[in-house]
Amino acid sequence: MKEGPDIARVAALLGDPARANMLTALVSGRALTATELAQEAGVTPQTASSHLAKLEAGQIVTLRRQGRHRYFTLSGPDIVEALEVLMGIANRVGHNRVRTGPKDPALRKARVCYDHLAGEMGVALFSGLAARKLIVSDHNGVMLSDVGVSFADEFGIDLDGLRRNRRPLCRECLDWSARQSHLAGAFGAALLSRFYDLGWARRSKDSRIVTFSPKGEQSFKALCDAPETISRFL
Repeated sequence: MKEGPDIARVAALLGDPARANMLTALVSGRALTATELAQEAGVTPQTASSHLAKLEAGQIVTLRRQGRHRYFTLSGPDIVEALEVLMGIANRVGHNRVRTGPKDPALRKARVCYDHLAGEMGVALFSGLAARKLIVSDHNGVMLSDVGVSFADEFGIDLDGLRRNRRPLCRECLDWSARQSHLAGAFGAALLSRFYDLGWARRSKDSRIVTFSPKGEQSFKALCDAPETISRFL
């Protein structure tokens, strides 16, 4: 009998079309109700409850209660990473849904992946920080350089607070649409939160789309191209 992780059980949980639609909706990082997830999956509430029970038993989703309300979230960022990789594979081999109109290009440009920036702008951010050695990579993964630490402090990010969290500070996440890396981890999430605070961008209420204002996009480009000048945009 073979020993080790049983990937077949996890794959079976992710592979059902209705469950896959539910999980894709949860990649946004938002907690959703069973009713909302039923609508995402196109199934009845009873069927959705059955699917969610299986996902919860398999530790793919977590149930959160607030008063009389019950919400579901993905159980961790590793589930998000796995789903993003699977979406990238599906995109590469041509297993795509029918395009839905103008929202699709907007999703490809900038969107939330759990709690960090993804899409073309997420890839541009990763590339810009890497090109200027603010983040560096080795066999252990991605990390902030000394220059990156100074940049984070100037940009108003509390690294000491982030380090107290057990979550990795920086992590490379494969972007499903661009098929290149964007920046995840606590620092990636803090950057996106800072973009919101500065008024550079806002998140759409009903989707994963992140919309940058013209001025915000200009400031974002400056950050990617020349982060040493970013103080004049704050």
